[in-house]
Amino acid sequence: MTLKIFNSLSRSKEEFKSIEPGKVTMYVCGPTVYDYIHIGNARPVIVFDTVRRYLQTIGYEVRYVTNLTDVDDKLIRKSENTGEPVPVIADKYVAAFLEDSAGLGVKDTIHPRVTENMDEIIAFIAGLVEKGIAYEKGGDVFFRTRQFPKYGQISHKNFDELQYGIRIEVDERKESPQDFVLWKAAKPGEIKWSSPWGEGRPGWHIECSAMAEKYLGITIDIHGGGQDLEFPHHECEAAQSEALHGHPLANYWMHNGYLNINNEKMSKSLGNGLRVKDILTRTSGAAVRFAILSAHYRNPLNYSDEVLHQAEAGVERLGNSVANVRHRLSAAIPGEKNEDLATAVEAALALFSERMNDDFNTADAITAMFELAAAANRYLQEERTSKGMLELILDAFEQMDGVLGILPAAEEELGDAEIDKLIEERTAARKAKEWARADEIRDILTEKGIILEDTPQGLRWRRK
Repeated sequence: MTLKIFNSLSRSKEEFKSIEPGKVTMYVCGPTVYDYIHIGNARPVIVFDTVRRYLQTIGYEVRYVTNLTDVDDKLIRKSENTGEPVPVIADKYVAAFLEDSAGLGVKDTIHPRVTENMDEIIAFIAGLVEKGIAYEKGGDVFFRTRQFPKYGQISHKNFDELQYGIRIEVDERKESPQDFVLWKAAKPGEIKWSSPWGEGRPGWHIECSAMAEKYLGITIDIHGGGQDLEFPHHECEAAQSEALHGHPLANYWMHNGYLNINNEKMSKSLGNGLRVKDILTRTSGAAVRFAILSAHYRNPLNYSDEVLHQAEAGVERLGNSVANVRHRLSAAIPGEKNEDLATAVEAALALFSERMNDDFNTADAITAMFELAAAANRYLQEERTSKGMLELILDAFEQMDGVLGILPAAEEELGDAEIDKLIEERTAARKAKEWARADEIRDILTEKGIILEDTPQGLRWRRK
């Protein structure tokens, strides 16, 4: 089966072919680190981590970069309001972002920061100025969009649709209303760096072009981000990179859809932003991933308590299925192959691959995981199970969850030695008719969220 990706550039699904066989370069726009990330920010974090995981699963070596914007207007305003220096604010929220990302199951990501790549950014702007594609006015440097005929290629807008002056006042220093800033002259008291055009700092768009080139190359395989970045951010990135080098910035542009809260657009005015750090105190990262991946990444997603509760129930169902298989595995013996089960496992894996190959359809991939769980549960009803077949099921679960990351985290899985020891002690106390001790241990287990279940194969336990 061939992987196909919806390319925002062509507005169609295209067969994926990497620039270098067996390797993928992938850049995803990260947050401006002036505050904690919210659930809307979490969608691209989870979506593109899943894309990366699937590419790795099908054999690619993926170099994955997510930048961190640690200097910009929002950080400067926060510094003015709090009195804290911009670097102090940035460091605080970089650490928070990395913690939240880890809580959502994301790891092994390269995170360049704007302030650590200022030389490359300035050199990139200088190259555009030298080519006559950028110009300086009053210490600011602007990109000449009229000299890049492809401007509008990603958002599929023409110049008439890109008129800025209809709704906002246009900077009179610009040669054209569509021209965007590459370098901003510093105002009194602002954080700044020296440049050929005076002291200042980079514009937003130029940062990603410079860092994508430094860490991944002039043309990369995949550039991702939220739909809100399609214009102007990605449009401007693509223009300045191709204008400088004569080659596209990326071969595939991917954009995830918007996320609403209780059927309303998330906004500060509505006060309905949900911080990831707060959500993760109430539920697991696996449940959040399940909720985000339960819709196709390009479709709008409505996030609510009900959606999260459904995700938690789904995680629990899958986790229980895996736990039941592991429980039977401990007493399983070698046995004959079960053809019906083998066929069901193969069908679930085939469906999973088929749907992921179709532009990363995670919603249907989750369905394939539940079909695997159903096949496993049917098999577990049999009096005798074979070690080989149980291991086949667990291997299939591992393959799927290696991509989706929606099974309970390792620390939440069964097999905790301390709990096993308590259960053994409680069983011994009941046999000795030491009811007070047995009740005490039961209370301890209840506090730990442990549910005891009698099965035909004996007592087992699971977490709530």
